[in-house]
Amino acid sequence: MANPKLFISYSWTNPEHELWVLNLATELRESGVDVILDKWDLKEGHDANVFMEKMVNDPDIKKVALVCDKTYSEKADGRSGGVGTETQIISSEVYAKQDQDKFVAILKERDETGKAYLPAYYRSRIYIDLSDPENYVSNFEQLLRWIYDKPLFKKPDLGTEPAFLKDESDSISLGTTVIFKRAIDAIRNNKQYSDAAVKEYLSTLASGIETIRINNHEGQFDDKVIESISSFLPYRNEAIELFLTLANYRDTNESRRSVHRFFESLIPYLSPPEGVSSYTEWDFDNFKFIIHELFLYALASFIRYERFESASYLMQNEYYVQGNSEYGRDVMVPFNVFRSHMQSLKHRNDRLKLRRLSIRADLLSERCKGIGLEFRHLMQTDFILFMRDYLDHSDQMFHWFPETLLYIRRHGTAFEVFARSKSSAYFEKSKKLLGIQRKEDLSPLLEAFQKDSRLLPRWEFDSFSPAGLLGFNELSTKP
Repeated sequence: MANPKLFISYSWTNPEHELWVLNLATELRESGVDVILDKWDLKEGHDANVFMEKMVNDPDIKKVALVCDKTYSEKADGRSGGVGTETQIISSEVYAKQDQDKFVAILKERDETGKAYLPAYYRSRIYIDLSDPENYVSNFEQLLRWIYDKPLFKKPDLGTEPAFLKDESDSISLGTTVIFKRAIDAIRNNKQYSDAAVKEYLSTLASGIETIRINNHEGQFDDKVIESISSFLPYRNEAIELFLTLANYRDTNESRRSVHRFFESLIPYLSPPEGVSSYTEWDFDNFKFIIHELFLYALASFIRYERFESASYLMQNEYYVQGNSEYGRDVMVPFNVFRSHMQSLKHRNDRLKLRRLSIRADLLSERCKGIGLEFRHLMQTDFILFMRDYLDHSDQMFHWFPETLLYIRRHGTAFEVFARSKSSAYFEKSKKLLGIQRKEDLSPLLEAFQKDSRLLPRWEFDSFSPAGLLGFNELSTKP
């Protein structure tokens, strides 16, 4: 399916308005729409009138959007300037031979009485209103439906169209950047549409991850896994900033539920897509790393800002896996689904004779720079996940493996959240992370670790002391 082409007609009202139009055009392109805009396509030496006439009459351009503000409306009605020239071309097409579906007005501005600024020839037609930031998300979706000819009663899933944006170069585009900025702004400014903006961003990111699926098996596959993980870094950083912003500004039931559903939607990437019968164990290793890393950072963000209830929510509430029902497996799975073995990294270690104890831990450490969280926060989170998995699911065969604790070794002291839990008041808050009621609830597990060291992860001859990282003897000993 070819990307739909759209021409945008607008006025050069002022720099702020031009930037708004440019952002709209960028957002549409990131949603798979091939936008034709004078700032991008009208070069020096081109005839502006010929350009405008071609854009309206070109049979390949199925859609034309008119961005209407006060200046555009006045120039259109007065037939002045470039807008006036475009109006002469467009209005005749609207009244005559063109499809009723080719043109739509996008309302950017209203007058002081709330009346829409529209050219006279368009006032009897339906427009799309992007003048109100609080309704921008839903009305932008309406614009996309119009462009893609999707009936309103057949609502498309968010995020399916950005798949058209897969870049043929070495870089990737998931189509999240503009939506991400809108979500961050909505959260920080407590906009009414914050929850909707967050859901839109997370939905777009979840569907956009399909873009990095490795389909080419030529060459060394572990190289492709590393390249894919590296290419995702800008989008991982966006997600981390969103997690931190939610934790700092909007820690609500709705926000934690959105994050939980986001990770739930990522689980299918950890197994073969529907209809694929031939695959290897490591075909999805890039997804395994990225999803594991995102989950660590989401939890670390909530813990960093002491949103212990939200952090506990992500660990306590299981995740629905629809495909499991077809194989008679439990459709609800615990959070340890987000950490699984990566055979490709073991192969890489052997192939390149790197002699590393954990390439995965190395990657997590190397990538933890300049993002508002330090590696110690990641290690603390990894340890909490390890303890919580044992506390909640002691009968399981496989438990959360805390990759990053390779760097803590056996002499590590209590992590910050547990060092602060020396205070009884702080412990009453932090105990939610481990899902316990009293300090003594930890004793059976710590005794089991002491009796059977095989329960603890090991890197050659090194491991760690859970009691030491908990600061167990000091927990809840002060007022």
